[in-house]
Amino acid sequence: MNTATAAASVSGTPASSRAFVSPAALDWAVLALPGLIWGTSFLLIAEGLAAVPPDGITFLRFVIGFLTLSLVPAARQPVRTGDRAGIAWLGVIWLALPMSMFPHAEQHVSSALTGMLNGAVPLIAGAVATVISRQAPGRAVVVALTVGFGGAVLMAAPGLSSGGNSSLGVVLILVALVSYGVAINLARPLQQRNGALPVVWRALGVAMVLTAPLGVRALTQAEWHLRPMLAILALGVLGTAAANVLMALAAGRLGATRASGTTFLIPVVALVLGVIVRGETVPVLAIGGSALCLAGAWLMRRAK
Repeated sequence: MNTATAAASVSGTPASSRAFVSPAALDWAVLALPGLIWGTSFLLIAEGLAAVPPDGITFLRFVIGFLTLSLVPAARQPVRTGDRAGIAWLGVIWLALPMSMFPHAEQHVSSALTGMLNGAVPLIAGAVATVISRQAPGRAVVVALTVGFGGAVLMAAPGLSSGGNSSLGVVLILVALVSYGVAINLARPLQQRNGALPVVWRALGVAMVLTAPLGVRALTQAEWHLRPMLAILALGVLGTAAANVLMALAAGRLGATRASGTTFLIPVVALVLGVIVRGETVPVLAIGGSALCLAGAWLMRRAK
């Protein structure tokens, strides 16, 4: 294996594609596309809930995502034996746990608010990276975290203050976000050593098995209508397979904190689609908190 081929293997990007795509353009693509796709995913989840219970949506998206990547030969390439346990954990904390939270949360809060809260992911990822590196954060990082978490508190406040089901929905989302923040730091070294496709394909397999008991049971209660089924199909192919591969690739190329910057786009996309397509209303306080959270994430990127 020559040097160029080896480098392509590590990054998960075919060497042939690098001849036609500049590194800078590829970096922008892997950074922007997951956020755009995931911003749409919360609308797709809301549409799917019209026909399928929450656990059924989670299970179906993993089945569809796993089968989609199974069609790609590169996904079935072997991985290092020592990384198998880490990939299994990735299936839990990056896929099974957080993606189980969102459908349940969206039974109580809007898809727009769910997407807006995801703007806190870069801040959580940055905080986790600081802990892992065992280095005290600099003043700029502290400022970024303070601004960003202040925004997250403002976004969550309307739901928490209303109590009851809305409060439960916000808590479920926050659990998912913390899980994502830890997982993206775990994904980076796994992707660098094995490539994005083999890692995500195996992690999807783990998540599919873990969610099967509740998922299969939920599917017996589903009402099979065309529009929700198309939404779940898109959720599996794009929001589960494609976006996670791109995110793993971004983590390997750019680092966990920079890669998590893709979630800058999620609040904007989720807000626009939730309001326009579903006619959802979002508290002004939450919109202000979203802007503050994105400002903190922008400061985090500049803080190094």
